[in-house]
Amino acid sequence: MMSKIKNEATEVQNGIELNEKDYCTCLLSTLKEMEKNYVIAMTEASNEWLYQEYKDIFLKLSDLQRELYNIMFQNGWYVMECVESKKIEDKYTMLEKDYRSLSE
Repeated sequence: MMSKIKNEATEVQNGIELNEKDYCTCLLSTLKEMEKNYVIAMTEASNEWLYQEYKDIFLKLSDLQRELYNIMFQNGWYVMECVESKKIEDKYTMLEKDYRSLSE
């Protein structure tokens, strides 16, 4: 049985127009994508100065993403699931097997 960790959802206006939850969801997705792209940029930086610039921006994006996640969680728009240890162990085993198969 999976239980959910969540707060009571803040009601938002339904309809064709975007509401606060919609804007937050879109922004959260955008921040996550930007973080991924900055990780790639850091690994491909041609010198230390450029690497540090990308890293500083990445850390700021990461902080913004976390802050937005917390806002969404507080408003009940982001839900976490509690899972049993067995499910975590099974996932770990699957990933470990996939990793090993890459080196074969």
